[in-house]
Amino acid sequence: MGLTEFIADKFRDHPLWLIPMLPLIGAAINGLFGRALKLSNNVVSAIALFFPFLSFCYALWMAHLFFAGNSAPIYELHRPWIHTSDLNVYFGFLLDQLSLVMLLVVTGVGFLIHIYSVGYMAHEGGYYRFFSYLNLFMFFMLVLVLASSYLLLFVGWEGVGLASYLLIGFYFTKDSAAQAGKKAFIVNRIGDFAFLVGMFLIVQNFGTLDYSSILGMNGLVEKLTDKEGICTAIAICLMIGACGKSAQIPLYVWLPDAMEGPTPVSALIHAATMVTAGIYMTARSSVFFNHAPVAQTAVATIGALTAIFAASIGITQFDIKRVLAYSTISQLGYMFMACGVTAYSAAIFHLMTHAFFKALLFLSAGSVIHALGGEQDMRHMGGLRKLIPWTFWVMMIGTIAIAGIPPFAGFWSKDEILWRTWNYGAGGKFFWFIGIVTAFMTSFYMFRMLFMTFFGERREAAHANHGHGHDDSHGDHGLGGVHESPWIMLAPLVVLAALSVFGGWMWHTDIQHLLDPVFEAGRATAAATESAGNMEMYLTGVSVLVGLAGLGLAYLLYIKDAAIPATIVARFPRFYNLVYNKYFVDEVYMSTMVDPLVDGSTDLLWKGVDQEVIDGGVNGAGWSALRIANYVRRWQSGNIRSYGAWVALGAVMVIGYMIWMGTQ
Repeated sequence: MGLTEFIADKFRDHPLWLIPMLPLIGAAINGLFGRALKLSNNVVSAIALFFPFLSFCYALWMAHLFFAGNSAPIYELHRPWIHTSDLNVYFGFLLDQLSLVMLLVVTGVGFLIHIYSVGYMAHEGGYYRFFSYLNLFMFFMLVLVLASSYLLLFVGWEGVGLASYLLIGFYFTKDSAAQAGKKAFIVNRIGDFAFLVGMFLIVQNFGTLDYSSILGMNGLVEKLTDKEGICTAIAICLMIGACGKSAQIPLYVWLPDAMEGPTPVSALIHAATMVTAGIYMTARSSVFFNHAPVAQTAVATIGALTAIFAASIGITQFDIKRVLAYSTISQLGYMFMACGVTAYSAAIFHLMTHAFFKALLFLSAGSVIHALGGEQDMRHMGGLRKLIPWTFWVMMIGTIAIAGIPPFAGFWSKDEILWRTWNYGAGGKFFWFIGIVTAFMTSFYMFRMLFMTFFGERREAAHANHGHGHDDSHGDHGLGGVHESPWIMLAPLVVLAALSVFGGWMWHTDIQHLLDPVFEAGRATAAATESAGNMEMYLTGVSVLVGLAGLGLAYLLYIKDAAIPATIVARFPRFYNLVYNKYFVDEVYMSTMVDPLVDGSTDLLWKGVDQEVIDGGVNGAGWSALRIANYVRRWQSGNIRSYGAWVALGAVMVIGYMIWMGTQ
C-alpha cells in the first residue's frame, strides 16, 4: 500500500465529526444525569474533562495525518442537507489550514480552562450544570470551525450564542448576571440578522453555501457584471455579523457586561474562542472581501477605531476583569484591522497568541479573585506578589506578552499586523499610527493593572462581603487569609505562560506559510513586505519602544509617585468622567433604543409602533376578512338556480377566453 492510500485509509477510519461529538457526549451525560443521579463533583469533573481531552488528542492526531497527507484540504461530506433545483448544501466538515489552527486553539486552550474550572468552581452550586454548559459550548464552537459550509457554520454560530447566554447568566439569581446574559444574546441577534442576509445574497448570486465551491469562486466572481457591488453587499453583511460576535463598534457593548459570568467563562468564551468567531468568519470569507475594497476599508476602519476606543476605556477601569474585557475588545480590533488590510494570516496568528496570553490573564485574575474571597476591585488589592507568587509571575508573563515586548508571543503577532498595515497602500500609514498609539495604551493599562494588584501596600476593602451577590468566595479564606490557588488551577496557568513566552517565537514564520494556501489576496502584500529592506527593523523598534514607554509611564504613576493619577483626575475631571463612564454609550443606547421599546410611558414608539402599526394591521386584516366573507358567502346560498347561473356565467367566460386565444 502506498503513502496516499495509507493516509486515505487513516482519514476514513478517523472521521472529523467525532471531534465535536465527544464534548457533546460529556454535556449530555452531566446535563441529563448530573442532578437525577446526584453525581458527585469528582464524577462530574471526570466526565467533563475526559471528553474534551479525547477531543484535543484526536485533533492532534488529525493534525498529524493532515500534514502527512501533504496538507490537502479534507472535505468530509456526509449527505445532502438542502437539495433543490437551484441549491445543494451538504452536511459535512472541512479540515484545512485555517480550520486546523482554530481547532487546536479551541480544543487545547479549552481543555486547560476546563482543568482550571475544576478548582475554581469547586465550592459553587450547580456544578454539574456549569460543566454541562461548558462542554456544550465546546461542541458548538467545534462545529463552527469545522463546518464545510456557511449554513453549518451558522448552526455553530447560533449555538455558541446560546451556550454563552447560559454561561454568562450562570448565577441566575443575580439580576446583573441575568441581564448581562440577555444583553449578549439580544445584541448578537443584530449581527446574526445581517449574517443571514449575507448568506441569502450568496445563495441568490452564487447558488451555493459550501466552501468547496466558494474557495474556487474567483472565476465566478470575474464573470459577474457588477461583481464589486454584489461582493460589497455580501461583505458588508458578513462584516456586521462579525461585529456582533467579535464585539466591534457599535455592537461591542455586550462583552464588558459578560464579565458577570464565572471567570473561567470569561477566559474560554470572551477571550480565547467565541469572540474570535467573527475574525474566523471574516478570514474564511476573504474571497468576498478581496473583491470589495469598500468593505475592506470599512473593516479596517472599524477595527482601528475599536482598538483605540476600547483601550482608552481600559485605562480608567478598576474592576480587574473589566480591564481585561476592554483589552479583549481592543485586541479584537487589532485582528479586525488586520483582516481589513488583507493581512488575514497575521490576524489568525494574533488570534492564536491572544488566546494564549489573554486566557492566561483572565485565569490569573481568577486566581487573584479566588485568593481574595471574591474581590475584583483593584483599589482594594496591592502588595500581593509575596502572598501569591505563582499567580504574580504568570500574570507578569501575560502582561509582557500583551504589551508586545520581545521575545514574548504578543510581540511577534502584533508586530506582523503593524508591519503589514504599514505596507497596505492608501490609508495604511493612518491605520499603523492608530495601531502604535493603541499599543502604547495597551502596555500602560496592563502594567497599571499589574502594579495596582501586586505592588505597593496592601489595601483591604472596608466591607467583608464584597457585594458580588453570588457564592464566589471559593472557600472560607477572606482578606485576612490570602493564599495561593491550588495546583489544579495553577498548572494550566504555567502551561499557558509557557505558550505566551515561546508560542509566537516558535511559529511566527511557519504560520504565515501554513495559511498561504487559504488566503490568496494577502500574498502580494506579504511579498512586498518581505522585500522592503530595513524599514521593518525601524518600525519594529518603534513598536518595542512604545511598549516600553507604556511600562515606564505606568511605573511612574503607580509605583514611583502614586499621587499623580489623583492629580490628573482633579485637573481634567470632565474628560476623566467621560472615559470612566465608557463615553456613556450604554446610556445612549438605553435612552434611544431600549427604553422606547420597553417603557409604556414613551408614547412615540409605543403608540406609533405597537398601537398604530401592529394593532392597526391586525385589526385591519380582521375587518377586511369579515367584509370579504360577508360578500363571498352569498355565493353559497343553497339556491340551485343561483348555482346554475354562476355555472353558466363561468362557461361563457371560459368559452370566450378560448375563442380569444384562437384568434391570436
